[in-house]
Amino acid sequence: MARPKIVRKIACRPAYSCFKPNGVPMKQLPKLALASDELEALRLVDMLGLQQLEAAQQLGVSRQTLGNIIARGRHKVAQALVMGMALELASDSIQTIED
Repeated sequence: MARPKIVRKIACRPAYSCFKPNGVPMKQLPKLALASDELEALRLVDMLGLQQLEAAQQLGVSRQTLGNIIARGRHKVAQALVMGMALELASDSIQTIED
């Protein structure tokens, strides 16, 4: 039996629901879903430049879990850019915190 998922603390919501290549209708593109926790991890580490330990504390997970989340998120972003896929930004029901 799988371990229950720890509640993540998400402090940002995406400005848009998806990103896609220009000039190609959305219905013609393969899609990848970027989860809320993956976007938040990328924001904390890659955009804000936080160390993984500090980012993990803000997200409410272990440093190892944060590393796994970042790896998944980076892989999805790279795959979407290289292969011309649409990146759908999920609005999961993960706990959102207000600043």
